[in-house]
Amino acid sequence: MAIAATEIEKKIFNTANLKFNELAAEIFHFQRENCTVFSNWLGQVNGTSTPLSPLSFLPISLFKSHRVASFNQEPQTVFESSSTTGQIPSRHFVGNLALYEQSFTQGFESIYGSAAQYTWLCLLPGYLERQNSSLVYMAHHLMQNAQQGSGFFLHQTGELLHQLEQNNPKILLGVSHALLSLANEYSGPALSNTIIMETGGMKGKGPEITRQELHSILKSAFGVKEIHSEYGMTELLSQAYGKNGRFYAPPWMKIYIRDTADPGTWLPYGKTGQICIVDLANLYSCSFIATDDLGRLNEDSSFEVLGRFDHSEVRGCNLMVNS
Repeated sequence: MAIAATEIEKKIFNTANLKFNELAAEIFHFQRENCTVFSNWLGQVNGTSTPLSPLSFLPISLFKSHRVASFNQEPQTVFESSSTTGQIPSRHFVGNLALYEQSFTQGFESIYGSAAQYTWLCLLPGYLERQNSSLVYMAHHLMQNAQQGSGFFLHQTGELLHQLEQNNPKILLGVSHALLSLANEYSGPALSNTIIMETGGMKGKGPEITRQELHSILKSAFGVKEIHSEYGMTELLSQAYGKNGRFYAPPWMKIYIRDTADPGTWLPYGKTGQICIVDLANLYSCSFIATDDLGRLNEDSSFEVLGRFDHSEVRGCNLMVNS
């Protein structure tokens, strides 16, 4: 990698001295020079686009049709998103896996402490059956030195239920539809010492429900007071975590809300619009991404994810809000 890029790497996770806007500007100029897709996008919207300008953010859909990369070498890996039949998956060409590993490890442990203290119970059907899932890669890495009993549970429901009844610190990480299925089968005592963390929608396995409805069902079934959530995606190398529907991003990831009717305008706190993300860890891809998610930003810097919309009809505001 270029010397300039390796110098940037050293700054991303140095949270004590992180000057976010300055580093974002440095990465913006690096990616404009080295990522053809990003450079072409900036030329289309405004050749003089500046860092953190609403129009500078790359539509996430371009990860399905283009090689979004700020390097020319062979990638260390290519992560692919899950997709329903007939859909094209997103592809993330990863130039430096060490950045991803540091991002998800430091991000998780800043909130939950050492990953090694937990027994990890991962319920990720749909991800395990395919290759190149960034979520499976993250979970596998975090549980490498974890407590006995950790693992992926695809069809071993009996063993999973047995592990849940143990009184050791544990994390049950699962996609929404799998957690709902498990909740229907669970008849044991209220779970203790357990963090239940959902990480996604129904993936076509059932009707979409709101996060509030999902959490209510899971809390009742497992006898816990709160449900945690992980917000991440194939196109990013960082994750946000939260509970009670509010997410907090790590210092090297920042959330902005863009007006769906006027994409050149940022919205103030409390207003619902398109979630745009700056992920500094995406150094060798694109750090400035306009997602297909709707949300709002709160004054304490937390954010909420409220639904999705059809990106191709942003100006028509064709909203598909599920809460």
